[in-house]
Amino acid sequence: MSVDRSTDRARWRDLRRLTRGYRRWIGVSAGLSLLGSALALAQPLLAGAAVDGAAGGRVPWLIFTALAGLFAAQACALAVARYVQARTGETMTRDLRRELAGHLLRVRLSVLDRVRTGDVIARACGDTTVVKVLVAQSLGTGIAGVIGLIAVVVLLGWLDPLLLALVSVLFGVAVGGLLVVVRRLRVASRVAQTAEGTLLADLERVLGGMRTVRACRAEPLEEERLRSSAGQAYRANLRMARLVAMSGPTNDLAVSGAFLAVLLVGAGRVAAGETSLGRLVAFTLAMTYLAAPIYEIFQAVSAVQQGSGALHRINEVLALPVERDEPVAVVPMRGSPPVLEFRDVWFGYDPAHPVLRGIRFAVPDCGVVALVGPSGAGKSTIFALAERFYEPDRGVVLLRGRFLPYDWHRAAVGLVEQDCPLMAGTLRDNLLYGSGPVADDEMSRVLAMTGLTGVVTSLPHGLDTPVGERGSRLSGGQRQRVAIARCLLTRPQLILLDEPTAHLDPDGEQALAAALREVAQVCALIVIAHRFSTVRSADRVLVVDDGVVTAEGTHEELLAANPYYQRLASDGRLRVG
Repeated sequence: MSVDRSTDRARWRDLRRLTRGYRRWIGVSAGLSLLGSALALAQPLLAGAAVDGAAGGRVPWLIFTALAGLFAAQACALAVARYVQARTGETMTRDLRRELAGHLLRVRLSVLDRVRTGDVIARACGDTTVVKVLVAQSLGTGIAGVIGLIAVVVLLGWLDPLLLALVSVLFGVAVGGLLVVVRRLRVASRVAQTAEGTLLADLERVLGGMRTVRACRAEPLEEERLRSSAGQAYRANLRMARLVAMSGPTNDLAVSGAFLAVLLVGAGRVAAGETSLGRLVAFTLAMTYLAAPIYEIFQAVSAVQQGSGALHRINEVLALPVERDEPVAVVPMRGSPPVLEFRDVWFGYDPAHPVLRGIRFAVPDCGVVALVGPSGAGKSTIFALAERFYEPDRGVVLLRGRFLPYDWHRAAVGLVEQDCPLMAGTLRDNLLYGSGPVADDEMSRVLAMTGLTGVVTSLPHGLDTPVGERGSRLSGGQRQRVAIARCLLTRPQLILLDEPTAHLDPDGEQALAAALREVAQVCALIVIAHRFSTVRSADRVLVVDDGVVTAEGTHEELLAANPYYQRLASDGRLRVG
């Protein structure tokens, strides 16, 4: 029980935090709903007076006119209330999605590595929609429903206490049944939302690797996986639908039973002269308004149960730790500091199993530094730390001898990844991604330097040609050159290139080598290399093995004096290019 109470307190605390800044509009919608309920409650009294007047031989035209006015006013009040509710829900959803998007863009990559992208998308889109329903359809009407229920009960007690007691017994049984449904609905809702997130994550996984799926003829395997995920989502949603479906008949049976009981008992009381026909008509009409606030309260509680599950999943995303700039004490160096320095860096994706072990090296202002070594030696991890995607477990990565904020550091360090990912959009969008507008002369110079001038000329719309999802309309070599050009346009102090010649033909490789020699005159380059042509042209070579820099020097020096480097060359791990 203490755990349940703690969970309930946490749920209501989350709900209060969610509605902060929107309570005024929720109050306005509740007030308008209450106004509509008050106008509705006045109608049975006027109807009873009209019946009594008609029984006395008079035609109560004034009452009929007043009833028509009440109907119109009630319709207007409820229409405006629903619009205010919907607008508040949409506004809250927009703000919540913006907050989620801003947070996700700054979550630490080490954390994002452990979550499923599709599930995060489901939380940012699907779960925020559930929260919107909570706000748009439930909070305001729920508050109005509670007050409206009290008003209806008071009115019924004033009209006929005996009939009210009879109605209370019947509705009490129905409310007890609804409470059982509500408790189960909370659990069912969270299970359903988790199942939806799993399905979306599986679908995103398949679509992101569709070429691999086709090449491995894995369509049946992935289809079975998606069928299983869809089946789990189906069963979870069906269970929730059953619980929701049980609430409607329970409420309807209570209303129908109470209506029949009131007619039977009330008719006897009218015949015995204990009440008037007009009063019985007023009670019967007022009783029909009892169902609406009870249903609104149930809807509000149900939405809170469903929305609390969605809100919990959203808060889990918002609780993911983000990158924060924290000062680090650094011992200054004498003289001019290098553009990049690794000082005794230890790092492991699992701290118990380090990938880098005491890495030390410095990169001068200009020139090319090549990283060579077997697969799994730690070269790509060095790049990840140089770009500060991850932080060392021990040691420090410095730029110009300083530990800079993330934005400043990444503005000075450009990265060209091996798979050269492009964003959906035009070629121009991808070239200018992260750099902003550049002069036409600068664009032409970089296009020529990276061998893209002819590519742009051959495209139907030049720079404004769409590149497709993940750059699918360009070849691997073209994507690589676009990634290099994009990096050059930002004018960084240091460029990291992961296998820059991997997708290039010999002519393209020669053109790129010439471009990199030109770039190396004005900034520093670090290249992960597996080809002799790349390594030979480097000013310095670092040999990385098992997370340690085992040797450094020029290609000729290492080939002459380092046995390990000689083995790399002789067994083909450095390819002739």
